This record gives sequence, structure tokens and C-alpha cells, in this order.
Amino acid sequence: MTELIEIRVPDVGDFDEVEIIEVLVAVGDSVDVNQDIITLESDKAAMEIPSPTAGVLKELKVAVGDKVKQGDLIAIAEVSSANAPQETVVEKPAPTVESKPTEPAAIPTTSGLVEIKVPDIGDFDEVEIIEVLVAVGDSVDANQDIITLESDKAAMEIPSPVAGVIKELKVAIGEKVKQGDVIAIAESASSAPVVEMPVAEVSSGKATAAAIVAQAMSKQAQSAAPEPELAPFAPDSKSAIKQAHASPSVRQFARELGVILSQVGGSGVKGRITKEDVQNFVKQKINAPAVATGGSAIPPVPVVNFEKFGAIESVELGRIEKISGKHLHACWLNIPHVTQFDEADITELEQFRKENKEAAAKQGVNLTPLVFIMKAVVASLKLYPELNSSLSEDKQYLIMKDYYNIGVAVDTPNGLMVPVIKDVDKKGFLELAGELGEISARARDGALTAKDLQGGTFSISSLGGIGGSFFTPIVNAPEVAILGVGRHKMQPVWNGKEFEPKLMLPLSVSYDHRVVDGALGARFTTHLNHMLSDIRKVLL
Repeated sequence: MTELIEIRVPDVGDFDEVEIIEVLVAVGDSVDVNQDIITLESDKAAMEIPSPTAGVLKELKVAVGDKVKQGDLIAIAEVSSANAPQETVVEKPAPTVESKPTEPAAIPTTSGLVEIKVPDIGDFDEVEIIEVLVAVGDSVDANQDIITLESDKAAMEIPSPVAGVIKELKVAIGEKVKQGDVIAIAESASSAPVVEMPVAEVSSGKATAAAIVAQAMSKQAQSAAPEPELAPFAPDSKSAIKQAHASPSVRQFARELGVILSQVGGSGVKGRITKEDVQNFVKQKINAPAVATGGSAIPPVPVVNFEKFGAIESVELGRIEKISGKHLHACWLNIPHVTQFDEADITELEQFRKENKEAAAKQGVNLTPLVFIMKAVVASLKLYPELNSSLSEDKQYLIMKDYYNIGVAVDTPNGLMVPVIKDVDKKGFLELAGELGEISARARDGALTAKDLQGGTFSISSLGGIGGSFFTPIVNAPEVAILGVGRHKMQPVWNGKEFEPKLMLPLSVSYDHRVVDGALGARFTTHLNHMLSDIRKVLL
């Protein structure tokens, strides 16, 4: 026997609404008891909400960006009678918070220095330190966060109760602390009275993760000090550190990889750092060459107040544009580009395509010129495998790949995406045409998965459907080459005796000059030209 169970938001403290920043499951997924299903986040803390039962999700009632409160319906699950909870509305017991006399979080010593201690964080014996946000010698403001603590389900930041200079740090990442433990010793910036932090006592036998979330949000609401503005072009500044928002699972993942979250750009909702952001950060660090620390660093672009010259409008970049922009910028800075230009005679190829277009349509596929270009590229890569390789981490070896996965740039309403067609060498023209049409449609619908965008060995960017001739495509690292295709046009070509009309296709091959020299680049481009001029050669 099975029954449907409503999964609802448990007690998350005395707050009306908390935003959903991650939905960790989908309809049809099987979930276990206590498996996390959504992540909530306030301005200062994040927590994951688990499923109270094991079963199969039949319906999701929430989405990323929604705001929920205690009792709101998250999902409906189908469970066996043996696994079903006693009540369909699952709520965690709310700890009763009672006020007691305030207890100072910073205690002045006889030397005039101030001890900064851990305030009340609920009825927990020990909570782990996952980030230390300051160093000895740093100047801190009152209410500036100095460490980040994390329980199994939530993270919270502990602020300094005084403004001053950090003279000594008593804790480190990985240590566990409890209420009253000394975090640091600071020299107060003034003779003002020591700030006292209100302390709450959780009267229940064991505080929940929701209590930590509630205290973290209360601390922010009661703080009178304004947040410092994020300093431009200073990703390592203290204010930038404070903007590192991530769920507990992502923080744990980052710690396992040794990644400092303050150095990672967030692509999630409100700049939240996702697991993919951490993975991409690690990949960039692995592939990035040593950066000069002297005067050769790239200077920032001057900041201009455009409002002085007329009316303006600020339009936020889309998520895909932000991600691809960072990647393209890194590729352009790290790869010495050379672009080889040529024109291919595709008169016979286009005639062959038109002759078979109707037959392909009967099989439900659109036989486009791009399919033939992909096969010609693979034939050329087999002859010149260096263009199907990648540089090793230490830039001392070439990683030669014995597979041919071609990335194809697709123009979508949300920005440029490059889904990857796997094993192009093993597929025929019609099979490729069908797969290309299907993955391009999913790209435009925003339905691509991470797997669809990974594993490419060579990329093609075709602007033929829009217009233009030659251009300089940017190599899609860690690949070492990319083909740009312009719009074909009929033009007179001298055959030795006379001019005759030929359909010419502009080609632009960009490559990493550390791997491909000019001679090899020219040979590859010339061979690709020959393959396109007689597409039957790809069968040899």
C-alpha cells in the first residue's frame, strides 16, 4: 500500500519568508529519510531542508527564487505505508527562545586589549570553524564578520563586537568552538564602552539548525552599522569576502578541495556560489599559467560616470552571458591566438546536400551544411591530431585524444551556448543531422544538462545563417583550436582559362600558438578546404 504525503517547511525561526536558493530534487526522484530537498538562505545564513520520509516525489510545489515560511507546502511524495510519518504535515519542533541578561562577547583585559569571544550559538557543544575572514594586523569595524561557523545544516558568521585592530588570532579553520571561547584579541579603536551582544538561551534540550538560522538573521536585523560597499576590482578585500554566499554542502565541497570561497565568483541566485562555480574555479587555477606580480599586470579599465553625458539604463547581464563572458575572457588572456583564413569551394557539396535534403526530411531531419563541415573537420583532425589535443597541467605535454567530440556554438535567447556532439567520427550524415537538430532545440529551450556541455575536443562557430565573412573566433579552452564559418556566397573563380561561378565558404581557424605553429595551422586549414570541396573524400 502506498499513500501521498505532503512535505512542508519546518520551523525556520520567527521569520515570515526565507528564499529558496536551490531545489536539490526533481519530480520522479527517489528520496531517503533526511535527504536534503531544498536549500533556504537569508542574508547571513543558509540551511538545507531534509525530507522527513522515504519515497518518490510526485509533485514539486516550489522553485528557485520562491520565498517560503513555516508550514508552506514543498512537495508531495508517494511513500509506502511502512515509511509514512504519522502526520502528513511534517514540522520540526520550534525551540523556545527566552531572553536573559546580556553577556558581553568582548571582554576588556587589564592591558587595554579586548578579548572577542563566541556568543551564544544555541545549545551546541561544539561548532566547526569553516572560514577565518581576518588576519593579524587587519583593521575591523564593529559588526564586521570575522569567522564563519557551520553545523550539519546551516552556516553563520560571527561578527566583531568592537572596531579596532586584530592583534592575535586564537582559532583556525577546522577547529571547533563553543560559547565563550576566545576567537581573537583586538586593540579597540577608541575608548568607547565595550559593545555587548545580546545572548539568547535555547530552552529546548537540543537546538535545531533553524535556531542558528534565526539567530544569524536576528543579528543582522539588530545591527545598526551599515554594510561596507563592495570595493571594485578588489576580489580579496574584506568586503568581497563577506559577499561569499554558499550553502553548507557547497562550503563543505570547497573545503575538501582547499578552495577559499571568497575568491570564487557566484553564478547562482543573488551571486550565490554553486558547486559548478567551485569546480570551474579549480579548473581555471589548474590551467592558468603563473601570473606576473610586478608591473606587467593588466591595468583596470577606468570607471566612467556615463550619466554625466546623458540618460542611461543599467540592464543586468543574463546568467549564461556572465558565465560565458568570464570563460571567454580567461581564454583570450591565457591563449596566444593565431587565426588562419581561407575560402572553400562548396559548390558540389551544396548540390549534393540539396539532392538529398528531401530524403532527409522524410526521415525527420534537416540536412544542413554544418553536418558536412563537422565530418570534414574530423577527417582533418585525424590527419593533424595536434589540433584535437590539450596541453597538460604543467604545459609540458600534449594530451592526445582518440575521440572526436565537436562543440557547436548555438545562439539562444539567453546567450551563446556550446553543446557537444559526441563521437562524430562514428556517425553518418543523417544521424548527425538529427542529433544536431535535437541538441540545438534543447539549447534554445534552456534544457541542456551539464553533460551536454562537456567533453569537447574541437569547436565550430557558424555565423553563416546571420551573415558576415571572416572573423576571429576565441579558442574554447582546454581545446586548442576552433573553426569559424562565415556566410557562403557565389563569386567568380579563375580556373586557368576563364572565370566560373563558384559557391565559396569563408573559413577562420583560430588556434593556440603554443601547440600549433603557422605551418601546421595552414596545412590543417588547406586540408579542411580540400575535404569540403569534395565531401566524398571524408569516406576514404
